[in-house]
Amino acid sequence: MKDYHINIFYSEEDGGYIADIPDLAYCSAFGDTPEAALHEVLEAKEIWLETAQAANKKIPKPHYKPLLYQIAMS
Repeated sequence: MKDYHINIFYSEEDGGYIADIPDLAYCSAFGDTPEAALHEVLEAKEIWLETAQAANKKIPKPHYKPLLYQIAMS
């Protein structure tokens, strides 16, 4: 099964790591380490999906691929 792509990057401005899921609008999280940010965004993803389902909103299929992945697969 295909899952959602997760970006993790360091933010100087925030002084920590940000993790986001591009396919799920506004689904992101913060952590002091990359592992903490990943843990938090995985929890946020579950809540995002549960909330969308409860509200009968369309849940997007995973499709985002970073540019480096697209180039490597060409």
